[in-house]
Amino acid sequence: MHTYCETFIPEDEVLVKARARGVEVGAKNISPGAGAFLHYLAHLISAQSVVEVGTGSGVGSIWLLRGMIESGTLTSIDSEVEHARISKIAFAEAEISAQRFRLITNPVMDVMSKLTDRAYDLVVLRNEPEDLGFAIDEAHRILRTGGVLAIDNFFGGGKVSDPAQRDPRTIALREAGKSIKLATSTWVSSLLGLGDGLLIATKR
Repeated sequence: MHTYCETFIPEDEVLVKARARGVEVGAKNISPGAGAFLHYLAHLISAQSVVEVGTGSGVGSIWLLRGMIESGTLTSIDSEVEHARISKIAFAEAEISAQRFRLITNPVMDVMSKLTDRAYDLVVLRNEPEDLGFAIDEAHRILRTGGVLAIDNFFGGGKVSDPAQRDPRTIALREAGKSIKLATSTWVSSLLGLGDGLLIATKR
């Protein structure tokens, strides 16, 4: 069933080629199923301003941009300059105007702290920043009321659900999920089994 969900909406040639470039440079990209869901979500909320942490080779970015309104703008942050370079190739192949995106290669925490309060409809955390708790707090600050936070790869390779796994990344993901789940006055959350786990939280 998981495979069926992941392949229900097939990727076109542009996405397949972008994904292949990512494999060549070791970039982490969203799964096809999770990408299709974020495309649907961006369309559902008529997303105009989106922040993505973890550009990869542009696969997730294209899914998002295709779901956003035509005048929407994506801000995508990634520490690797090479990722930004190959993402621009993918965007050109997808015929996405340069006015619709900005790719930033500065440290995530520096960039997020400078983004405007309550100005964004959707924040996607794909490559977890060094301080996940900080990123979640900043996401809440910059999201409008009703805006959505999505944390991709939330299962951490299947480790998060196993209490015996105690490495720092797994602990950070587990604690982040717990904090969002319990913050019922701040977030309305759900966990989806797409890709390696997709945690969704709407700002109250």
